[in-house]
Amino acid sequence: MKADDPYSRVDYRRLVAWPQRIEREWPFLERALGPGGRVLDLGSGTGEHSRFLASKGFEVVGIDSSPAMLAKAADTPLPPHLTFVEGDIADVERLTSGSFDGAICLGNTLPHVRESETMARFAAGLRRRLRPGAAFVLQVLNYDKVLGSGQRSLPLSFRKDDAEGEVVFLRLMTPRPDGSVIFTPTTLRYRPDGEPAVEVVATRNVPLKGWRRLELEAALEEAGFPHREVFGTVGNVPYDAAESPDIVIVAR
Repeated sequence: MKADDPYSRVDYRRLVAWPQRIEREWPFLERALGPGGRVLDLGSGTGEHSRFLASKGFEVVGIDSSPAMLAKAADTPLPPHLTFVEGDIADVERLTSGSFDGAICLGNTLPHVRESETMARFAAGLRRRLRPGAAFVLQVLNYDKVLGSGQRSLPLSFRKDDAEGEVVFLRLMTPRPDGSVIFTPTTLRYRPDGEPAVEVVATRNVPLKGWRRLELEAALEEAGFPHREVFGTVGNVPYDAAESPDIVIVAR
């Protein structure tokens, strides 16, 4: 295990309501990606989106830099048309071969790409791997809102623990004037009748880049994605810089 893997003690499989999330997102993703083909899952994490797309007949290659996430993703047998690759998504062109019919990059993945030069390399490499007309579905937090309002946290997530009590997923953020964000995913164990009532299971500071909409669109335009639609979440919801929880771009 990498000593600097920031997600080695954060179990996203348990902390996210995956079936409900994917059920909510699937109609939007299905329209964007089309009926099937070869798809990249960039920042595949514990593999829920990759496995779901594979179940729908897609050939999927998932890329993630976290060995802990990839170990979770492969802890049960993989279908023959799903593979995972360890590496930095900025190296997508080097890490993969052949052409793809679409790509997704969902969640808080892209803010790990913190430099403009690295973003340019990522977008250009992805463009060269995608067939003409292929869709790239990109989701990040709405950092226009986060940086503009000084937002400090995301909603709490509660899950029943195997032992008595609950697991609470706390995500703190510290936006900075230079556009960077210190993201602090923290897992707590909460026992209302226990002493202490709250125990810190895992916490880690992760430096991120808070990519704004105009920065994302400029990078995509430069890389050769001239056709773009922007939404406020993974759904057919208009984008509002002051209110939307996410920035979602479908670029071709």
